[in-house]
Amino acid sequence: MNMNRELQTIIAQFDFPGELVDCEPIKAGHINRTYRLRFALPSGDTRDFVLQRINTFAFKKPVEVMSNVHLVTEHLRAAMERQGQDPANRVLRLVPVKGGGTLYQDESGSWRAYDFILNARTVDRVDSLEQFREIGRAFGQFQRMLADFPIDALYDTIPYFHDTVKRMEAFEASVAADVKKRVHEVAPEIASIRERMGAMGQIVSMIADGTLPLRVTHNDTKINNVMLDNDTGEALCVIDLDTVMAGSALYDFGDAIRYGASTAAEDERDLTRVHLDMALFTAYSDGFISETAQGLTRTELENLPLGALVMTYENAMRFLTDYLDGDVYFHIEKADDNLARARCQLALLKDMEAHKPEMDRTVLELIDKYA
Repeated sequence: MNMNRELQTIIAQFDFPGELVDCEPIKAGHINRTYRLRFALPSGDTRDFVLQRINTFAFKKPVEVMSNVHLVTEHLRAAMERQGQDPANRVLRLVPVKGGGTLYQDESGSWRAYDFILNARTVDRVDSLEQFREIGRAFGQFQRMLADFPIDALYDTIPYFHDTVKRMEAFEASVAADVKKRVHEVAPEIASIRERMGAMGQIVSMIADGTLPLRVTHNDTKINNVMLDNDTGEALCVIDLDTVMAGSALYDFGDAIRYGASTAAEDERDLTRVHLDMALFTAYSDGFISETAQGLTRTELENLPLGALVMTYENAMRFLTDYLDGDVYFHIEKADDNLARARCQLALLKDMEAHKPEMDRTVLELIDKYA
């Protein structure tokens, strides 16, 4: 086991059991620095943990992030126990820091530790309709079990994160500034964004007038943020809770569909390959609504397809904004990566708009099935 002194010092701050026998970096993920730790217990067994340094460039308020994570995981654990479920391996468990709390900070950064989720994996693309249904069920269960969470207890760690109207204002400012002189290249894309501005601000308006309630939202509902049992394929645990905040359930549903029900990756350049897969949409919706039909309001449920359109639009706008700004936010490898991403999301949005009546019918049928 090759480990530097800095890491040894950090590990010693947490209340881990037994003796450390292995430490290896985990390569997955692009935001936080992560290690898998193994400890030998007095019983002769071993137990694994995750140690992670929080990226404070992405998350500038780690104390508030960890407060949200702690409150949400404890609420989920208590909800499972009330229902007679064992929360082990199904809810992230934070390892306490010696002396109290769940966050350790020193000159090297901000650190936290979790129990390792055993015999489970994540996927970057779904293998089957049933797998996507399971992922939808996991995010639906996440919503259901947090339905009675006191929303005012959460910090707004990234203000206006999914405020589409604020994103529109930032987009228009970037068009006006044209700092990289790229506006003339993307006139059709700018027109596509502008012609949809009225429709795509609906969720913000409905939250403002009370039509849609604020919920605990994950805000990064990609398929690889659900751990799946290696043997059964069952969804076990929702992970990566750094962006947990107050928001609309429509945002979480919509981002999952945008990412998981597309026939192409979000940077696909051949736009003829970019479509909404209605079979995948139906599978995810079935899983999600099976868990939320009794908890979300009828208005929320009926407007879930709107969430898919808005989140696809928002991401197209964010990619195009970053392209106009000189690619300062999203990582790129090619000079036109953000433009390609924007065009791909606009193509997906156009196909979603064509399928909107079918999406609405599907959701209504599932509401009737599970209500």
